[in-house]
Amino acid sequence: MKSDRDRREVIVETRSLSMHFGGVRAVEEVDFRLYDKELRCLIGPNGAGKSTFFKCLTGQLRPTFGEVIIRNQDTTGSEPHEIAGLGVGIKTQVPNVFDGLSVDENIWLSARRWNNGRRARAITTETIERLKLGEIRRETVGRLAHGQRQWVELGMVVVAEPWLVLLDEPAAGMTLEETARTAELIKEINTQAALIVVEHDMQFIRMISQQVTVFHEGKILMEDTMEAISNDKRAREVYLGHRA
Repeated sequence: MKSDRDRREVIVETRSLSMHFGGVRAVEEVDFRLYDKELRCLIGPNGAGKSTFFKCLTGQLRPTFGEVIIRNQDTTGSEPHEIAGLGVGIKTQVPNVFDGLSVDENIWLSARRWNNGRRARAITTETIERLKLGEIRRETVGRLAHGQRQWVELGMVVVAEPWLVLLDEPAAGMTLEETARTAELIKEINTQAALIVVEHDMQFIRMISQQVTVFHEGKILMEDTMEAISNDKRAREVYLGHRA
């Protein structure tokens, strides 16, 4: 009998995806599936291949061979803006915001890219309320704390109403309080979109995780819940160690 997860639509799939840099096989023949409305975390030690895999999904790297399929469309080697045009929100590690503008203006500019003026204003207000950014909406982004800047960029991604969101280390450099707040935001985003999250912070992963994919030496070591992975000897040996 199929599980509820298996009945859902596969919205991201990679087939034998590989990325080589000279003799270094950063990603090697990875087969991966993400289901509709799923929240998947990608973890692994430095050099495991998870960030390279993420960059292949988002169009930042052109795979050496293999395929990336997003909603039944071959996006292998597509540019990031082409992938975004499919309804995919992409957030990289470094915040891509306009420091001289307010929070409201940053989010409105992102909304206006996809909508007419009236709709852009409405969805900007909706997004600010949804992500609880009202207290800082008039603040200049360049004056905000690191975590707040990350939240503004999350707002800029969400305002485009994506059905899939790809996040690269969204909790990096955050305080514990900021990390917990970011976890709440990601759970809220997941009510309307599927997510793939690359992250190192195990405390943060435990706050948000459903299914977790562990990368090791360019390949998928295992996929399971965080609890199962924490109790798996192989995963502890390659990544979690005593932090489990």
